[in-house]
Amino acid sequence: MPKVYDQTQVLQTSLLRRLAALVYDVLIVIAILFIVSGVGVAMNDGEPVSGPLYKSLLLVAMFLFFGYFWTRSGQTIGMMAWRIRVQTAEGYSLSWVHSLIRFFMAGVSIACLGLGYLWMLFSDQKLTWHDQVSGTRVVQLPAKKKQKKAN
Repeated sequence: MPKVYDQTQVLQTSLLRRLAALVYDVLIVIAILFIVSGVGVAMNDGEPVSGPLYKSLLLVAMFLFFGYFWTRSGQTIGMMAWRIRVQTAEGYSLSWVHSLIRFFMAGVSIACLGLGYLWMLFSDQKLTWHDQVSGTRVVQLPAKKKQKKAN
């Protein structure tokens, strides 16, 4: 059952904040791909690994990273750091289907020289291509209130 997020204090997020979170996540994904590749090389007697099966494995590893975080909390590690969350247009957590569509369309957005991301600058609702196609939104969360220390 999808989780419903509180919508009372969410704001539209900026392109800069989204890209900053993406940079964090890309660094983590690169580390994951190094590990997957290292295991592949070790299993191949130290020889380089290539071919469609290997490339598919790397793609699946990337999707599992994003899909896991998007379906659990709506936030990858980079998104947590920048206080943004992905959710459905109705404010629910993403399903694996939403995540899959969003993942592949984000790849298209980037492959088109980032035009899918830049599209949000001209969109009334500040949506990227992958937001529009997957029916998702990225929202900025409010800053957590600092608790006063008791004396």
